[in-house]
Amino acid sequence: MSLPIITADERLAEVRGVKAAIFGPPGIGKTTLLRTLNSTTSLFFDLEAGDLAIEGLAIDTIRPRTWRECRDFAVFIGGPNPALRKDQPYSEDHYQAICQKYGDPQVLEKYDTVFIDSITVAGRLCFQWCKGQPEAHSDKTGKPDVRGAYGLHGREMIAWLTHLQHTRAKNVIFVGILDEKVDDFNRKVFVPQIDGSKTGLELPGIVDEVLTLTSLPDDNGVPQRVFVCHTQNRWGYPAKDRSGRLDLLEPPHLGRLIEKIRQPLPIDARPLVTDAPRIPAPAATPQSDPTN
Repeated sequence: MSLPIITADERLAEVRGVKAAIFGPPGIGKTTLLRTLNSTTSLFFDLEAGDLAIEGLAIDTIRPRTWRECRDFAVFIGGPNPALRKDQPYSEDHYQAICQKYGDPQVLEKYDTVFIDSITVAGRLCFQWCKGQPEAHSDKTGKPDVRGAYGLHGREMIAWLTHLQHTRAKNVIFVGILDEKVDDFNRKVFVPQIDGSKTGLELPGIVDEVLTLTSLPDDNGVPQRVFVCHTQNRWGYPAKDRSGRLDLLEPPHLGRLIEKIRQPLPIDARPLVTDAPRIPAPAATPQSDPTN
């Protein structure tokens, strides 16, 4: 058996899906983004039962109602993880059991995009399930242990997101609600609305793209819906572009955005910055006069 090296040509020829998390305030039109995708090759993972926004759109849909169903659909879509034990979710045994339940996984070949609406509701279903597990109860008294429940919730959500992230050939889009809060220093901050802190903190490191769908005024002061795509933005919105192809602001058309990300990128289009940084030193703090 030879060393399983993937050559450069093979890696460049691979079909890569885009994994993105899109956050925005309620009512901004996150679910409506489905209308900008090819409905015949997209699968709507409807957790919110909020499909009134796409009424009349002919698109295939699945509607999980429990956390177990969310995990089952994830392994059915992404296949098994060979690194896991037989008794673990997303293992080969889990995958085979779900294939017996749902049939031939080839039925999913027609879909190139899975649109999950929303990660906020997925987090609620997960936490509800976690509260009923042994880890969410004290070993000594049997009483509920909130810390144990939140610890299990964080592990479950990260495992679910990571498994879907490794579905290389498909685009997987997570949408969620964006909350505006004030921190301890009275500064306005934006955070994803997800139960627990672990998922919101680790999610940007899992997905390729983090986008904020928001409304910003144009040159005439008229509000326009836009994607904020860069981490360094003056509004403080959560954002990240791993592809290096997106501008700071992009139009709210998910289909065109995915096409732009998947365009070939010349090797010299992302030059490494090797120049010495030109950042001014902080101003010196005035020293107090000890004689006063």
